[in-house]
Amino acid sequence: MVTEPNVRRAIVSDIHGNLEALKAVLADIQSQNCEQIICLGDIVGYGPEPQACIDAVREFDATILGNHDLAALFDPEGFSNAAEQAIMWTRQQIEAGDSPEACYRRLQFLAHLPRTRREGSLMFVHGSVRNPVNEYVFPEDVYNRRKMEKLFSMVQRICFQGHTHVPGVFTPDMTFLRPEDLDHRYRTGDEKIMVNVGSVGQPRDGDWRSCYAIFDDPWLEFRRVEYPLDTTIQAIYDIPELDNFLGDRLREGR
Repeated sequence: MVTEPNVRRAIVSDIHGNLEALKAVLADIQSQNCEQIICLGDIVGYGPEPQACIDAVREFDATILGNHDLAALFDPEGFSNAAEQAIMWTRQQIEAGDSPEACYRRLQFLAHLPRTRREGSLMFVHGSVRNPVNEYVFPEDVYNRRKMEKLFSMVQRICFQGHTHVPGVFTPDMTFLRPEDLDHRYRTGDEKIMVNVGSVGQPRDGDWRSCYAIFDDPWLEFRRVEYPLDTTIQAIYDIPELDNFLGDRLREGR
């Protein structure tokens, strides 16, 4: 087995322009003495604070390209009407900027994000090891043996991913373990696993609190963080281009 550097990593994903959630998560990360922060993409999209979220993530140790980040640069593909309208508004905010220099820095940052990151036998992607930007790996995919066997054949040891906003651990025996099934901690070993770290800005597992993961080999920990939910929801309501649904869904974690 390849030995990775002994680094305590905070791994976040799917911030989606939710600055209040991001600030709360960063405060929690600081309290956990993490040495590295890695973002698995989708900094923007859906939420009301794309500029500030990009500025914060630019300070991280590494960031992966997400499909909403890509759509903010180019044309969105396969988005719902609300998501497409939100990403077009997001693009306008990034292009407008608070100064030409700030606008340029944000666009350059998004444009140069890699699709994958590898550290020894650890892989970091937004979607999946097979299609890093766009492929979803849902909990119910454990019933799609052909898909899962193909994905696991491409994993060296651990693949960290996001995209679905549903946290948990996929194992080669076709099991999906939710954080609550694990008491929020999982001891990794030589067995291959795929880890969805959940979403900072728009959880979809029925829990409205932000979710992220800490990996301190061999221990994986899922953390839930409360944030001022109503502040984000009201900010979405105040922007005509953002569908109120994008705020309403935050309350239910859907």
